[in-house]
Amino acid sequence: MRDMDNLSINTLRFLAVDAVEAAKSGHPGLPLGAAPMAYVLWERFLKHNPQNPHWFNRDRFVLSAGHGSALLYGLLHLFGYDLSLEEIKNFRQWGSKTPGHPEYGLTASVEITTGPLGQGFANGVGMAMAEKFLAEKFNRDGFAVVDHTTYAIVSDGDLMEGVASEAASLVGTWGLGKLIYLYDDNKITIDGETDLAFTEDVGKRFEAYGWHVQRVEDGNDLDAIDAAIRSAQAESERPSLIMVRTHIGYGSPKQDTASAHGEPLGPDGSIATKEALGWPLEPAFHVPDETLTHCGQAGDRGGVSEQDWEDLLANYAEKHPDLAQQFAAAMRGELPSDWDEGIPTFSEEDGPLATRAASGKVLNAIASRAGNLVGGSADLAPSNKTMQDGKDVFGIRGTWGPNVHFGVREHAMGAIANGLALHGGVRPYVGTFLIFSDYMRPAIRLGALMQTKVIYVFTHDSVGLGEDGPTHQPVEHLMSLRAIPGLTVIRPADANETTEAWRIAMERSGPVALVLTRQKLPFLNRDRFPVSDGVPRGAYVLSEANEGEPDLIIIATGSEVYLAVEAQRDLAQEGVQVSVVSMPSWELFEEQSDDYKRTVLLPDVPKLAVETGSPQGWYKYVGESGDVIGLERFGASAPGAIVLQKLGYNVENVVARARRLVQKKEVVSTK
Repeated sequence: MRDMDNLSINTLRFLAVDAVEAAKSGHPGLPLGAAPMAYVLWERFLKHNPQNPHWFNRDRFVLSAGHGSALLYGLLHLFGYDLSLEEIKNFRQWGSKTPGHPEYGLTASVEITTGPLGQGFANGVGMAMAEKFLAEKFNRDGFAVVDHTTYAIVSDGDLMEGVASEAASLVGTWGLGKLIYLYDDNKITIDGETDLAFTEDVGKRFEAYGWHVQRVEDGNDLDAIDAAIRSAQAESERPSLIMVRTHIGYGSPKQDTASAHGEPLGPDGSIATKEALGWPLEPAFHVPDETLTHCGQAGDRGGVSEQDWEDLLANYAEKHPDLAQQFAAAMRGELPSDWDEGIPTFSEEDGPLATRAASGKVLNAIASRAGNLVGGSADLAPSNKTMQDGKDVFGIRGTWGPNVHFGVREHAMGAIANGLALHGGVRPYVGTFLIFSDYMRPAIRLGALMQTKVIYVFTHDSVGLGEDGPTHQPVEHLMSLRAIPGLTVIRPADANETTEAWRIAMERSGPVALVLTRQKLPFLNRDRFPVSDGVPRGAYVLSEANEGEPDLIIIATGSEVYLAVEAQRDLAQEGVQVSVVSMPSWELFEEQSDDYKRTVLLPDVPKLAVETGSPQGWYKYVGESGDVIGLERFGASAPGAIVLQKLGYNVENVVARARRLVQKKEVVSTK
């Protein structure tokens, strides 16, 4: 067996070496050093079924050190997943299933997109969190229908990133025992040896976080790696970090050097490495038949494990039919048929209401029926209105409810949410102030890339928040979020638009950002304004001109919509016919037909946009001859109403700018 183990490990190593050589780019160092630990994990411990990569009760494996993707592709090929040798030969090429860093949805059994260091570390925490939440919700005596472990390979670079520290601290607080990370401790980064910038005792740091820490002194010692994983599996109260001392570029002339990290070994280096490790020089991409047979046996065991689980599930359905039905729906990602029946409709009798407050009411109405809604805030739950009333907190004092206190850890929160979403069975939402979306932007971007079903609740959305001042008043953030492909941004104008925004967020296939006010806003009467039909279209004519075709269209979002309605009223008294368009979501509007867009934004009518944020991007809608009331400066510390007034967000300024546009059109027309 030892010979077969070594043969399999070297197959992994040289598939990676040859793939990098063929591509003339890539990272051979990690696969050469970390192949033994990856092999031991996959061959002896990982519960998975290559014939059904989406089996719900499989163990999850995250390659947080995503630059070592060639190692993962070799594992997938050897263990029987749908990844051919031809795809590995096409490493890093256009249209291949073997991109430079692993991509979720592109390659079979890649659980999550990794590469930006630290993200995978935090993603794995989300996966382990989902497993624990679902196990507590659905498991019963004798029926552990949710029972799996999340594993990852993490690197020095991962552990340097702040997002990993945030996530490590949080999961240590929760004590999730089914989280086991293998640390590729090779002491080399791109710049050189890690002691250039990374000198702390990592083991003691993680022990202080509350982790179970072990050390394997030789990364080629399969028995020691095996024993450490078994010990980690036996530890149920703490997450585990196994520090495996490896050698980057093992066996190559570049071993233990920075150049082994991210560049090919070169023809001579490849030959020298194969000779050093006893590997045939030809052919390239050599895969011994016996290796495929050996590794395939692990896949066969996975099929048996899945069948045993299916049998357990059938017995569970007989014993606990209602729970089984709920669990099946959760696995499929389905909402209850009545999930939105309790969502409130707001009226003027409710009084002015901040959209953050309306959001909290809608969230709780949905959570009362959709029991797999899990989320919380980065220490701002009272302000973000993200708590589910009357429900338990996750991971504190022995409860495992849906309310999550992430602490002041926005970045980890965003990355954990991606892990929750891709694990399946839960619907995550996370909240913070809009200004702090900056702290979690890398995770938001990856969520958009993967199209994870995450809902971001961003409150305190403008200079209107007031006294906290420019450090807390977002200016560029709306445009920054809109610039992310695949992210749907919705800034509702009142409580009823907020209701519709939540409906969209729950049913949308990808991530959605809800951008909400701190200050109270008047209501848009559903009987007068077509809110329900309009919000899903991204933009709609909220209030028609009094007579005929308008002289001007005012486009506004969020808290500025009512300001536009007031300006419309004053301009009408001057004989200026104005149409008001509420535009809560650019992304939804862009999905509409050209005909619909033209009916909302009449082509030959001057347009004025009003939004408390950067004006960049608005000229796409107002045209070169249009105007934008936006912010090209930071805010100020004062009561919110005064800040808005001083910065031009008042009826007088909107009317004046509108009048100027109409006069400009009249001058052009007379010419």
